[in-house]
Amino acid sequence: MQPDFIINKLDGKKIIILGYGREGSSSYHFLRRHFPSMHITVADKSETLKQEEVSKDPNVTMITGDEYDRNLNEYDFILKSPGISFSKLDYLVETERITSQTDLFLQEFHAQVVGITGTKGKSTTASLIYHLFKEAGRDTILAGNIGVPLFDIIDKMTPQTVVVAELSAHQLEFLHRSPDYAVLLNIYQEHLDHFNSFNNYQIAKINIARFQEERQFFVYNGDNQLIEDLIDSYDLNRNRVIFGTERHSGIYAMCDDHVVRFYNGKTLLDEYDLTDHTHLPGRHNYFNIMAAIAVARHFNLTQEQILNGLSSFRGLPHRLELVGKFKDITFYNDSISTIPEAAIAAVKALRRVDTLILGGYDRGIDYTSLIEFLGENPIRNVVFTGPAGERILNEWKTTTSLPLPENILEENDFQKIVLFAFQHTKPNKIALLSPAAASYNQFKNFEERGDLFKKYILEYAKDQNL
Repeated sequence: MQPDFIINKLDGKKIIILGYGREGSSSYHFLRRHFPSMHITVADKSETLKQEEVSKDPNVTMITGDEYDRNLNEYDFILKSPGISFSKLDYLVETERITSQTDLFLQEFHAQVVGITGTKGKSTTASLIYHLFKEAGRDTILAGNIGVPLFDIIDKMTPQTVVVAELSAHQLEFLHRSPDYAVLLNIYQEHLDHFNSFNNYQIAKINIARFQEERQFFVYNGDNQLIEDLIDSYDLNRNRVIFGTERHSGIYAMCDDHVVRFYNGKTLLDEYDLTDHTHLPGRHNYFNIMAAIAVARHFNLTQEQILNGLSSFRGLPHRLELVGKFKDITFYNDSISTIPEAAIAAVKALRRVDTLILGGYDRGIDYTSLIEFLGENPIRNVVFTGPAGERILNEWKTTTSLPLPENILEENDFQKIVLFAFQHTKPNKIALLSPAAASYNQFKNFEERGDLFKKYILEYAKDQNL
């Protein structure tokens, strides 16, 4: 498809690409395809940018180093990459200058986009919706925060294509248009280092539906009070479906004993028995499934198509991922868990957890709920790793009278952590990596952390002939 709106909006403008990771590179190549001789400024903190292909472009000015984000008000448009935070700048950027791939893409193609966000569950839900559409024979593309920049799919789209877009708070931060079909799974404390305040983070999240028109479609978690408060604050009267554990006056979904039911007020509309149709464990995943089914129903997928799609969906790596069973111990990798609520949900989902690995990069998140949960639902062996793990253990000891785990390990070496799990986890029980913290103190991302955890498990099992 031809992105006429985007081209017209950027034509003749003075543009800086701020951040040259995957999305920044995508933005550069998009601009160069449509504006071969446009002068572009590319800015990134990393000095290695000087070795990139872009450095050979005579119509590019490169800015690198600590001063890369200075003088931004000189540009007509700041094409911001998701990882760039303006909260650390010592001067005010005029927000009308700030845009992004997500912002421009939605202004052009909002009618074709199902946007999914939430503190947790967005990758699983976006992948599941995409899978349901694909299995039903629909023309669909999965993109966004899941690893495919939105500008990269434009040439693959037709007017009939449904774009399933996973959208992070970073991508939603400076939005001017919401997708016609929006899903908001939950909001918890996260990314406080990027947004400076929890309130700013919440505002970014609600942008998924804030700029919709009333006729457009909004699916959200009615159990999450923060979402309800935001909907009230912005008076978001939408064509909506609510999922959760409570009844509502309009269309809503509830799950009981593996059966998802959709109601309109008191009238039963539809039900889906998931007993033999899902490989996603835990109550939190049933919330993701309800959201996905709500979207599928809106796009007129049949009950048979939905159940068949659910049956063949296997989930994603690092999200309650089964690593294997060795020495009668079952290992799970939930490295995606970067907040307390995710770790609590993982323990509840698996039930037989005997060893839990917590901690990582400390972003100042409140761990009170996690400490209380573990005090009331004891796990015998707990590993505390990184600055976050150190703080969790210290707060547990000093601010509560709750009993500590029977066996405690404070350790950053994941090889030693895996050995501890093999030595202390009882047979027919579970060893779980669900850190409730980001990974950046030790790893480049949660995937690297999870991959290393799996690597050491498999190496030990092979060495021991397990």
